[in-house]
Amino acid sequence: MRLDAGVAYFDNAAVAPLTAAAYEAILRWASDISGRGDARWPQWRTEVEKTRRIAASLINADREEIALTHSTTEGINFVAEGFPWQPGDNVVIPVGEFPSNLYPWMMLESKGVELRKVAMPENSLDIERLGNACDSRTRIVSCSWVGFSHGYRVDLNRLTEVTHQAGALMMVDAIQGLGMFPLDVKATPVDFLSADGHKWLLGPEGAGIFYLKREHLDLLRPINVGWNSVATAGEFGHECMDLRKTAGRYEAGTYNMVGLAGFGASLQIFQDVGIEKISQQLKEVTDDVVSSLQSIGAIIHSHREDNHWSGIISFDLPGKDPLSVKLAASEKGVYFNTRNDHFRVSPHAYNSSEDIQKLLEVLSD
Repeated sequence: MRLDAGVAYFDNAAVAPLTAAAYEAILRWASDISGRGDARWPQWRTEVEKTRRIAASLINADREEIALTHSTTEGINFVAEGFPWQPGDNVVIPVGEFPSNLYPWMMLESKGVELRKVAMPENSLDIERLGNACDSRTRIVSCSWVGFSHGYRVDLNRLTEVTHQAGALMMVDAIQGLGMFPLDVKATPVDFLSADGHKWLLGPEGAGIFYLKREHLDLLRPINVGWNSVATAGEFGHECMDLRKTAGRYEAGTYNMVGLAGFGASLQIFQDVGIEKISQQLKEVTDDVVSSLQSIGAIIHSHREDNHWSGIISFDLPGKDPLSVKLAASEKGVYFNTRNDHFRVSPHAYNSSEDIQKLLEVLSD
């Protein structure tokens, strides 16, 4: 990482710092585009496909099942706006989802689609409640892999099983889990997945992935098509509305070339190191953070069981206002966040014991 000297960063669940590899890739792109315009565009276009390949490998998907996107929100909207809804259909989500996994479904009311928001236990998620809210008209169950405020990690295997038993399809907002935990979409057969790379994958904002299970390619109607959606992309004088036979049909126009270059460079790091190793290191770091927080009287709200822990730690410090402490800490180069009136720290595998000590010092002031 290239963090400034003295900085202790614990806000990866918001926007993470870039890897050195991503930083260098972005500089190379900037040098090329400023010095030669698009003369080397074909080479950078090749990098786009490398990014797709690594992203697919990360979740054991086929390359044809991956679309490169600008945000998690974009991928969720591909499903929300492209699904063949009928009046009376419904979508099931847990209460407390991030707005990106709420508003697209709310917009379906004009199509006669009901949104069922299912109340959840505090700081966790009850899969059976979601299953019980489904009926014969439930088409989609949409849920975050990891809760953005409390950090509870849902059992995707069980959630997908319950969803499919109800006759519905599974949409996963994976932004708070991808990069922290291994995922094999062939073993855990989610139907759709969306995630940006600017959190736990340590990439730039505006570059992410959408996974579409191959069998659903023709189920969704692309709502945003352009020159890049078709099989003859680049042949601008040839009018042929022959959509690509891959998830690439959702890549309607110009790529965020610089973002995808940086994203691909960071993904390469994760592939080289291995998600399992990163996850193990992150568990050790977060365990140290939790133990240290408890030593100063913090009340931990996040679940820490083996199947439900994540890199997000929600807690309270009796007598201390989270927002005020956050602002004071930032002036000393220690960065974390607040959610739902609680402290939220989100370390990554790169955080050191020195970082944790700095965090304790600002929290104890």
